[in-house]
Parts: sequence; structure tokens; C-alpha cells
Amino acid sequence: MSPTLLRTRRYGVFWFSSLLSNIGTWMQSVAEPWLVLSLSGSPFLLGLDAFAMNAPFFLLALWGGSLADRKDRSLIIYVFSGIQMLCPLTIVILGATGWIGAASWIRVWIVIALSLIVGITDALSSPAFSSLIPSIVAKDELKPALALNSIQFNLSCILGPAIAGLVMMQFGYLWCFGANTLSYIPFFFSIYWLRPLARSANATESSAPIDLRATLKNRKITLALLSVFGTAFFCGPIITFSPVIVRDILHGSASQYGGALTAFGIGGILGPLLILTALKHTDPMKASLAAALTYGVILLTVAEARTLWQLAALLVASGFLLTVANTSANTFLQSQATNQNRGQTASLYMLAMRGGMSLGNLATGSVIGLATLKTAFMMNGILAIALQSTVLYWQSDGKRNSQSNSRRRI
Repeated sequence: MSPTLLRTRRYGVFWFSSLLSNIGTWMQSVAEPWLVLSLSGSPFLLGLDAFAMNAPFFLLALWGGSLADRKDRSLIIYVFSGIQMLCPLTIVILGATGWIGAASWIRVWIVIALSLIVGITDALSSPAFSSLIPSIVAKDELKPALALNSIQFNLSCILGPAIAGLVMMQFGYLWCFGANTLSYIPFFFSIYWLRPLARSANATESSAPIDLRATLKNRKITLALLSVFGTAFFCGPIITFSPVIVRDILHGSASQYGGALTAFGIGGILGPLLILTALKHTDPMKASLAAALTYGVILLTVAEARTLWQLAALLVASGFLLTVANTSANTFLQSQATNQNRGQTASLYMLAMRGGMSLGNLATGSVIGLATLKTAFMMNGILAIALQSTVLYWQSDGKRNSQSNSRRRI
């Protein structure tokens, strides 16, 4: 890791408070499906709850990016996170009626409505959150800062579900909602403390209108976003359809599926560690494209796994390559952005990543329904390799043209 950066008061406080907040979020993400199923028994409503959480991102992410470039980013996070905190708190209050002997007031439509509110506020605040990090570190610390942020997210992916399992077994799922509510408090303190710094960073730039087309005319940014979208679309379904591999191909159990997800999370921590060490001085887009290409090759082999250990090893590699590809691409995109369009760039990155994964899951599921999982993964792997190779060629061709024009001017 980068202990020097973590020991700084600004970034260290931000990192640890974000870790606690994300652990709480993951605890609720484990408990909420159980709550919805216990209230309704309906897989459809379970899917609707997940859809309510993610659908607003497609409509509001770019607006959130524009908002982050025009307003105080830390204030945006503070306001929308405050609204998010009220959602699990509402569940806890409604559920407390059952603890005092009355009938619980929780209804499934309330849970879904609260998920929609969380989805809306997340779409509007995520670009501000992503663009806040470059405001609190020096430019030469951006790469390790983003890598460390990826580590804390993947660490929370491992710790949150593990803690939630113990809490649900001992106390019940409502305690996970309570833990998520409390996890916002240290995060609020850190954002409030960082607010003057982030506000001054916004103030250094012009308040001219944001032009999305001008950002996308930057060839480097467009190619990076295309690479991120391709990785999410073709390779992201590995996690979504891992239960099919565990249950139908390897005949494993739900606990073994949980172990497979843990393996992916471990790989997600190892990727940023490589960025902080061996890839510290490497061109981030070269690292991103190399990892994305290799990820496509891994995808070709996942459906061939014949034991749980083979699948676990491949998922460690998948988590490793995904975080190297995405963290490196995000580092590159943030290095190309200014404070004037940093939020917009962050929203485009997240739209490419999350939008690509959602569409990829839909497309891959359709192919599996018509053919087999192996066929779908083979197609995805081949197309991923082809796309990333094309992006690599276009990027190299652009550099050659730039060098040629520079020589002619001389």
C-alpha cells in the first residue's frame, strides 16, 4: 500500500471513513434481499428492488456530473448522503415496532420506494464523490490515491457481507440496516472537514457552461471510455453468472458460491496493490488495456472450470484484472480532466462501467437462454479481445499521427 498517503490527515480520514461507510452499505445489500423475500416471497419483487436501485443511474448520472462541476462537491455529497442515511433509518424505525410487541409496519413497497430514493441520490452524488479525490491530493499522488480507494472498496466487499452474515445469524437482518445508518456518521464528519478544500478547488475554474460534446471530442478520453465500456459489457457478467457455474456445472452449494465471490474480492484488492508498486510509473492506459486484454483471455477459460478451486483461481485473476483495468483507466481520465469538467468525466466513466455491465448482463443472459453459458462466455471473450485490440491500435495510431504532425511543425 501507500502508507505515506494514508498517514496524511486529509486522505487518511477520508479513506477510513469511506471504508466504514461502504462496509455498512454492503451489510445492508446482504440483508435487504432477505427482507424483501421474507415480506413478499416474490423473486419478481426482489428483481424490482434491485432495478429501482440501479435504474436512476442511467437517467441522472450525467446530470450528476454537471452538478458536480457547477456546485460545491462536498456539499452535494453531504446533502444526498444525508437523504440516503434516512432510508435505512426508516426501515429500523418501522421494524422497531416488532421489537416492542406491535405488528411491524414494514411493507415491501416501502422498501422498494426507499431503494428508488437511494438510487436517485446515488446517481446524483457519485460523480461528485469520484471527483472529490483529486481535490484533496496532489497531482502526483492521484494514481496511488485512486488505487487505495479501489482497495478500500474491495475490502468492504469482503468485510461487509462477512459481518452481515454474523449479525443476521445472531441478531436479525434489521441490525444490518442499523449498522448502515451509523456508518454514515464518521463519513459525514470527514466530508464536512474536507468541504472548504473541495470548495476552493471548484472556485479555481471558470463557471462557463459544460459542453459534453467537447469532452467526448478528446480522442484519448473517448478511447478510454470505450475500453471501460467493453470490459464491463463483455467481462462483467462473470460475477453475475457465477452462480450458474457453481450450481449447474460444478454442483456446488450457496456457501461455495459465497467463497467464489470472496475470491473475486481478494483479486480486487491485489490489483490496486500492483498499481501502487510495480505499475507506479507505468502509463495508466497501457496498464489498463493490457489488463483488459488479459481479462478477455481469462473469460474464455472460466466456463471450462471443472473444480471449485479452478473457478476460485480464475475469479481471483478476474478481480485482479478488473481493478487494474478500471482503476488505471479512471486514473488516466482524471488526469485528463480539469476541475471544470472533472465531475462530468467521472459521470461518463461510471456510466460506461455500470451501464456496460447492466447491458452486458442482459445480452449475456439472452445468449445463455438461446445457447449455453460456455457459448456466451466464449463469444464475450473473443469480442472483448477484439475490442481492446482495436482500442490499443487506435491509441497507438493516434500517437503516431501526433508525433508525425509534431515533426512536420518542426
